[in-house]
Amino acid sequence: MNEETDLPASMGKVARRGLALHGFTRLDQFDDASEAALLAIHGVGPKAIRILREHLESRGSTLGP
Repeated sequence: MNEETDLPASMGKVARRGLALHGFTRLDQFDDASEAALLAIHGVGPKAIRILREHLESRGSTLGP
């Protein structure tokens, strides 16, 4: 990936690539993103959502409604 990102590497390359293709390259961009919308992105599954949720919560943030 050429863009700077702070998405957790533990999510996996395919999930991070899919998110980047939809404009998500930084953790602070997920405030308005719903779990259902993210799961619809190719390569983003329950494991990636769990990891993302954990990282967001550790920063005092959550996924959008």
